[in-house]
Amino acid sequence: MKSDSYIKGRGAQHHTHNRFSALKHEMRDDFLNFCALEGEQVEQHQTSFIDVFPKSIVNKVNSPDVGMSYSVNPYQGCEHGCIYCYARNSHEYWGYDAGLDFEKKILVKRNAPELLAKKLAHKKWEAHPIVLSGNTDCYQPIEKKLKITRRLLELFLKYKHPVGIITKNALIQRDIDILKALAQDRLVSVYISITSLHEETRRILEPRTASIAKRFETVKKLNANGIPTNVMVAPIIPSINSHEIIPLVKKVAACGATQVGYTVVRLNGSLGEIFSKWLSHTYPDRKDKILHQIAECHNGQLNDSHYGTRMIGSGSIADQIKQQFQIARKKYLPKAEKIELNCSLHQYHKDDQLRLF
Repeated sequence: MKSDSYIKGRGAQHHTHNRFSALKHEMRDDFLNFCALEGEQVEQHQTSFIDVFPKSIVNKVNSPDVGMSYSVNPYQGCEHGCIYCYARNSHEYWGYDAGLDFEKKILVKRNAPELLAKKLAHKKWEAHPIVLSGNTDCYQPIEKKLKITRRLLELFLKYKHPVGIITKNALIQRDIDILKALAQDRLVSVYISITSLHEETRRILEPRTASIAKRFETVKKLNANGIPTNVMVAPIIPSINSHEIIPLVKKVAACGATQVGYTVVRLNGSLGEIFSKWLSHTYPDRKDKILHQIAECHNGQLNDSHYGTRMIGSGSIADQIKQQFQIARKKYLPKAEKIELNCSLHQYHKDDQLRLF
């Protein structure tokens, strides 16, 4: 049961200290509490959007266990507010905190399409699948207005370049026209993130994301249009959604997906503090049990940074999760196939474009 002080519509329930801050200080709410007692409005929870202009947009991913080599993130920070999001810590590099700032202060890279076009047209660039949303969701709410992701997809289509997409927002349905064209040449694959079958769990874990029903609808519609779309059940959180694995995979298969992946939650960086405080508001009766079980998946710690085990965990609970997925896949997705994107068209098309000049 949520506490009375729960901030509705947000995942994180407080600001955290930025570890890169030059001044070490204690985060205190004395002044804010005084203002509240005096009846003053101390803080609005609207989202602010801040334009930034990076010099590059295609990021090399050096982690060997994330399934991607390059990523593009048109936004930093994410209004979806997923409490477990590993990307929260990256907001500290921009001078903000991983708590409320991550979901309230969204950095917008308006020059992302220009930077991508320059990269894809460069004579030395060789095609590799580039993933949209390696860090934060490219279809978060502001995309409906700004359409930066749509412009990026138009460029991938123009240059016949392979692209992967990870999202939990049904807004991706808006771009089915471009995705269909990409799919005709095996240039796109999509993973929809679905963490629960229960809407109440979704609202608590991921307060500003698309509903569960809309996500399953999205998987169906994309696959029906010939766009290869699968599901990531990520993350699995013991005693919150770990009991849903088999029925979730059954539903995923019924929607036309041929693959399902998963990760086990890990609370790296500031996430341990953020998640623990969130549990105090949402699952106070289960807080200690949940934290203990998460730690049991990571050698007694809330986080494991070792490649190979950090994403799937280790120990008895992690093994139980793995076994459930194996059973579910064997029963409901026996013909799972890895999607291989086409990297052969880009160079020919790029040279053809250059000849126009």
